[in-house]
Amino acid sequence: MEHLLGQEWEIVPAGGATGEAFIALKDKEQKLFLKRNTSPFLAVLSAEGIVPKLVWTKRLENGDVITAQHWLNGRELSHQEMNEEQVAKLLQKIHKSEPLLSMLKRLGKSPLRPESILTQIETSLDQDVVKIPAVNQAVAFLQNHILLVECDELVVCHGDVNHNNWLISDEEALFLIDWDGAIIADPAIDLGVLLHSYIPKKDWRAWLGRYGRTLDAGLEMRMKWHVIAQALSSIQWHKDKNRLEEMDRLVQHIHSILQDDQES
Repeated sequence: MEHLLGQEWEIVPAGGATGEAFIALKDKEQKLFLKRNTSPFLAVLSAEGIVPKLVWTKRLENGDVITAQHWLNGRELSHQEMNEEQVAKLLQKIHKSEPLLSMLKRLGKSPLRPESILTQIETSLDQDVVKIPAVNQAVAFLQNHILLVECDELVVCHGDVNHNNWLISDEEALFLIDWDGAIIADPAIDLGVLLHSYIPKKDWRAWLGRYGRTLDAGLEMRMKWHVIAQALSSIQWHKDKNRLEEMDRLVQHIHSILQDDQES
């Protein structure tokens, strides 16, 4: 990787699960974020101002593609900051972006439908997980309500709108990073996780107003369905990784959502 930039650059791993990300440093002042084999989707995200600016893309002799982005000094958003207007506005911009949708389609992405999500969950949960009462109730909820969550509104969804994927620079510019899980799907996938995770229910209507839509029973059902579906997938993932404390937290989260459904 060093030969791409010259000997005056120091390249160090940036961490992360894939081991494909690096930081390039020069004279303690110049700094780039490098990544190997990033999707061409990154160029459109950069052009739309959703991720830090793409500086260059280079193809190596072995076929690998290296991208370099401006390194921005900044921080992730706090839980409380997820309630701010700029978060709603950026998510609205993403969901309304035709260039993003067009590029994902060109890359061969097909829309992710509720039927596919439910099938994946039903086939991936092991017997020990299914025996957990809240999990069993949650799967039944998905099965019983699947006809209520059909949606023709298909947009580019990030798929993991956790607060640590929202980066605000020292100049107050907001970005949503880590797009490896991007999908074409119901916007309720992103909206549901964000609202259920960070926004008090009494503030949902106001937050969605900043995003540009009205809270109604149909949207609320779609958000609830997708939040439960994502939580079930995460429960199995954490069990497989022996992260049992996080798994138990998600089971309690599902239980509280289902209780709220029964009480409302």
